[in-house]
Amino acid sequence: MKKNILLLALLAVTGLSAQQRPKLVVGIVVDQMKMEYLYRFSDDFSPNGFKRLMNDGFTFQNMHYNYMPTYTAPGHASIYTGTTPATHGIVGNEWFSRTLGKEMYCTDDAGVKTVGDGTAEEGALSPKNLQSTTITDEVRMATNFTGKVIGMSLKDRGAILPAGHFANWAFWYSKTGSFISSTFYGEKLPEWVTEFNNEKNYLKYINKGWDLYRPASVYNESLPDNNPYEGKLYGSAAPVFPYDLKSMYEKNDAGVIRATPFGNDLLAEFAKRAIEKEELGKDNVTDFLTVSFSSTDYVGHLLGPRSMELQDTYLRLDQTIADFLAYLDKTVGKGNYLLFLTADHAGAENVIYLKDRKYNVDNYPSKEVKKSLQDFSTKTFGVDLIQNYSNFNVFFNKQIVKDKKLDLDKVKDAFKKFLITQPQVKKVYTEEEVLANAGNDYALNFVAKGYDVTQNGDLVIVDKPGMIEYTPTGTSHGTIYSYDTHVPAIFYGWHIKKGESYDKKAITEIAPTIAQKIKVTFPNGTEAKVMTEVLDNKK
Repeated sequence: MKKNILLLALLAVTGLSAQQRPKLVVGIVVDQMKMEYLYRFSDDFSPNGFKRLMNDGFTFQNMHYNYMPTYTAPGHASIYTGTTPATHGIVGNEWFSRTLGKEMYCTDDAGVKTVGDGTAEEGALSPKNLQSTTITDEVRMATNFTGKVIGMSLKDRGAILPAGHFANWAFWYSKTGSFISSTFYGEKLPEWVTEFNNEKNYLKYINKGWDLYRPASVYNESLPDNNPYEGKLYGSAAPVFPYDLKSMYEKNDAGVIRATPFGNDLLAEFAKRAIEKEELGKDNVTDFLTVSFSSTDYVGHLLGPRSMELQDTYLRLDQTIADFLAYLDKTVGKGNYLLFLTADHAGAENVIYLKDRKYNVDNYPSKEVKKSLQDFSTKTFGVDLIQNYSNFNVFFNKQIVKDKKLDLDKVKDAFKKFLITQPQVKKVYTEEEVLANAGNDYALNFVAKGYDVTQNGDLVIVDKPGMIEYTPTGTSHGTIYSYDTHVPAIFYGWHIKKGESYDKKAITEIAPTIAQKIKVTFPNGTEAKVMTEVLDNKK
C-alpha cells in the first residue's frame, strides 16, 4: 500500500500520466483536400464529422506544404517522415531518375510480387524507395515491434508510404475490386482480408449508382450541375447526376468506384474490419492505423473544385468520418485514441473558369511544354537535347551534349532564357542555383526542399500563379502557391485540448509533433520542429 501511494505521489509530482501513450494512433489523409472546403461546405456538414473534429479537437487553420511538387506520393511521405523530398527521396508520384536514366514509380520494387487478387503491375510494390523512417516506423521500434502498424488506401502510394518500412501490412485497392498487397509484407493475405474481398462489398455501391446525397438546393456553394469546366465520368454523356455506375462497371472494371464518394465508404468499411480483426487499440501497446481517402482526388481531378460532384463527395465523406469516429469510440474508447486529419496537397481552381472571368491565366499541358522545349532545342542546337520533361523538371541528354561538344552551362543558360519568355513561366532555376540556395528566395526554397540531386533535373520551372499544366477541365496541383499548399490539420482525441491556431505551420511538423506527444524517437530525416500547441498532455 505504501509503495502504491508513493508511486501515485511520484506521478503527481512529475506530472506524468499513468497512460503514457494512446492505445491507437489514427492518421487520416484526405487526398486533394483544400482547407477552404471546411469553410465552404460548413453549413451542410453534420455535427458529428468534420465539425466534431474541429469543435472538440485542435485545428491548425494555416497549415502548408513547404516544397514543390505538391503531389500525392511526396505529400504522404512528407506527412509521415516529417521531412521533404530532398531528404526522403520521394520526389513525385513517378519521376525520371537521372541516376537510373529511366522513369520510375514511387513504390516500384521488382523484388516483390503481388499478394491477393490483382495483377503483377498493381502489386509489385513496397516502401523500398522511401529513404527516411516514418513516425509509424518509430512506433514499431518504440514498442519493440509489438505495436501493430496497418496502412490502407485506394492508392498503393497512399497505403505504402505512410505505413513505412516496418509495417505489418499495407493494403490498396485493385481494379478487380479486392484489396491487395505485396510479398514485402507477407506471402498471403490475412484471412480477414480475403473474407472481405470475397464479400464483394463494392457491388452494393455500384448497383445503387450515384445521385445527390442531399436536395439540389443544398449545393448552392457549387456551380450548376452541367458546366463546361467538368470532365466526364467514364464516358457519361454529360457530367450530371444521376450516374449509372453499374453500366460504367460493366464497360470497365471495379476501379470505377474510385472516382465516386463510395470509394471512401468502401475504405472506411475495410478500416473498421482491420480494427476488429487485427485487434487494434485493444491493449496498452500503441498501434497505428493510416487511412488515406483517395476518392476526393479522383473526383477533384476529373470534375474540379466547383462541381456539385465534389461537394457531394465531401458531404458524404463527412458522414463517413462521423460513422468512423463513432466506431472508434465504441471499439477503442473515447480518449484512448489519438487521431489527426490532414491532406497530401490541395488543388487549384479550374483555370478556364478563372480565364472566363477575365483572369489572365491559361492551361499548358506538359506534353506541349515538352514539345516547345524540343522545338527550341532543334532550332538552336540542331538536335533534340531533351531527355525528359516531367514534374516541372527539364533533363538534358548529357551524352548528346558531349557528342556535339556543347558547353552544358551554355545549354542551360540558353534554355533558361527561352523558358522565361514563355507565358506560363515565372522562374527557372538551374541545378547549381538549387544546390546553392541561401534561403532568401521564396520560390527557390520550395524547389530546393523538393529537389534530390541524384534524381531531379538540370532545370526546374516555377509557373506563374493560376497557370496550370493540365487539361482544360477538372483541376490539378503541384505548385508552390497557397491553393496547392494550404491543407487542413486537425488533432483530436487522446490528451488533445480544444483550440485553434492561425500561425503558419509546415506539413513536416506533424510527424515530429506526434513523436513528442507519444514519447517515441523522431523519424530520422526530420528537422524536428514541433507544434507545441498540442503537446500539453493535461486535457
